Parts: sequence; structure tokens; C-alpha cells
Amino acid sequence: MPVEFKDHGLVPASPYAGVGYEEIPLREPGGGVVEGLHSVRITLDNPSQFNSYTTEMVKGVILGMRRASNDRACVAVVFTGAGDRAFCTGGNTKEYAEYYAGRPEEYRQYMRLFNDMVTAILHCDKPVLCRVNGMRIAGGQEIGMACDFSVASDLAVFGQAGPRHGSAPDGGSTDFLPLFVGIEAAMESCTLCGQWSAHKAMRLGLLTRVVPALRVDGEFVPNPLVVTDRWLDAAGNVVHGEFRTGAERDAARAALKSGVVDLFLLDRAVEELVWSLANTMPGCLAKTLESVRKHKLEHWDRNRETNRAWLGLNMMTEGRTGFRAFNEGTKECREADFLLLRRSLASGEDWGPALTESVLPAARKGRSRGA
Repeated sequence: MPVEFKDHGLVPASPYAGVGYEEIPLREPGGGVVEGLHSVRITLDNPSQFNSYTTEMVKGVILGMRRASNDRACVAVVFTGAGDRAFCTGGNTKEYAEYYAGRPEEYRQYMRLFNDMVTAILHCDKPVLCRVNGMRIAGGQEIGMACDFSVASDLAVFGQAGPRHGSAPDGGSTDFLPLFVGIEAAMESCTLCGQWSAHKAMRLGLLTRVVPALRVDGEFVPNPLVVTDRWLDAAGNVVHGEFRTGAERDAARAALKSGVVDLFLLDRAVEELVWSLANTMPGCLAKTLESVRKHKLEHWDRNRETNRAWLGLNMMTEGRTGFRAFNEGTKECREADFLLLRRSLASGEDWGPALTESVLPAARKGRSRGA
């Protein structure tokens, strides 16, 4: 007699604004479809803004993760972004600057949703794979590290944005990144906000697998912008995975423009990992996921609420200034005038609208013109 299953979802299944939800049939290595089983692909669908997540998109990820977790035929969740330029670049800075800036209690409530999104990934009953199809920056890095596996295009880049844009990477990076790459590398990334190539991220232990995504004359080639053919320079410094500089960089950019981005190998690698996970005992796999995740959850559960409160209050000062600078600036300058800000505070000036306006890119541009 067929079982009449109970529905354990909180809300009826429905489209989620800005977030795709798709069931992908499970395929054997030879290409055959396994009847009755599938993976679920959850896609951040905001490519015009590098898949930065809006408030509504955060809700969509939470509901999507819970729906996939309850899906009895789902063997794994693939979390990715639309297009080939970005997995996710974090929170939507336009929304931050135009709504949340200056409204600490509103941002505190938003951060409740963000925290629930990270927790939904960490609590999913199915393995969660981050398919890194491009930039994984700021909050995108944080939700990516909450996943159990990360498979990346070697054109992807990884990094933080916090202290350079008016925030702290307390949505997961200060908790998770030291577990992946060690305290010194995590400190460098979180404070200086530089970017790592996929090859460097792999070398440091942040990724499960990296595959080429650039085709030149029909053949896949490694990212030409990155040193992938040697480990050490003449002085003994590790250079594998570092970005090229000088004339090498210029030549690499020309090589990059001569090819096309093709994510076939990325999709194949994800499919292979899903197949491997499907060929395990489901209960034992779920328990193993929970046990390994405890190392992330230990730090996440300890810090997320106090971090949420601080991030809310920060929207009255540096958050308000940094996000407005990014939103109102140009490609040439999206940052506040850090040195003027420091001098103003050191001289005793109070935080307020006048201080914020004085350090925004428009004011800096006016000063450079002698206005």
C-alpha cells in the first residue's frame, strides 16, 4: 500500500524571488538516468548585480534549502549563481545603501535572515555543494564556506570586502576561514580584502576541486592570469596560484580575451561528486555531515547573535558610509577616503551626516579638482 507522506515544509512550494530551484536527474558516469533520484540546484539569479542577494533572495535560499532537505528523492544540493561571472558577491549594496544605511534596527532584522540562511545550509540534511562559477566575494564567500564541498572554475576569485567597504566579515568568514586556511592567511584575507585565485584557494585548502573553464581554439587551458606551472620563484617563495604581474599579466589578459568561457568541465565535476555521494548509505552520510559540520557550527553558534547586533549598530557609522561610497561611487573609486576619515576622527569630529558626506567619492573627486 502506498505511503501517504506528511509535508514537513513550513510553506507551500512556490517560486522564490531571484532564486532558482530545479530538480536535476541523477546520472550515471555513462550518462544514463537513475529513475527516482535527483539533485536539487539552487541558483542565485541576479547576474546583472553579480548575484548579490537581496532580502527576498535570502528568504528564497532559506526556503529552498529547507525544501531540498525534506526532499526524500534528493541526494545532494548544488548551490550556485546564474551566468559565468559570479557565484555571489555578497549582500546587495544598492539595497544596503538606499534602505539599510542609517537604519540599524532594520539591518539587525535583515541579519537575522542572513544568519538563518547560513544556518539553513549548515543544517541541511543533504550534502551541499557550492558550484563556484565566478566571483565568490564577501557574503558570497561566507555562504560558500557554509557548504560542505566547493568545486570551482579556475577563473573564479575568492575574497572579502568588509573593512574596505564599511563592515566586518562577521557573517561567517571570521568563524569559518581560519578552519580552512589557518589563522594567518585568514587574517590577511579578512583585513586586507585582497583576492585569491581558485588555484591559490585550492592550495590553501578552501576548495575540493578546481577545473579549467577557458577554451582557446577548442581546447581547455588553465587561467592565463594565474601562475599554475611552477611552485617557487628564484627566492624560494611560493608562487603557484598567484596572479601574474607586469608584462606577464598583460600577455595573459590578451590570452584571456582570445578564448571563451565554457563551464562544461565544472558541471561534469559537480555531477561526478554528486554521483559519488549518491553511492553511500544515506543515514551514515547524513550523520557524517553533521559530525564534520560541528566544527563550523561551534564557532557560528557562539558568535552569530553578537555579530548581528554589532553589524546593525555599525550601519549608523562606517557601514552607512562604506555602502554609500560603493553604491554612489564609480568604477574608478567605490571607497571612502580612509585617511581623511581617520584624521577627522582623530581630531575629535563626531560621527554624523557631515562626516559621512565629506569622505564619499563625490567629495573626494571635488577636492581633487580644487573645489
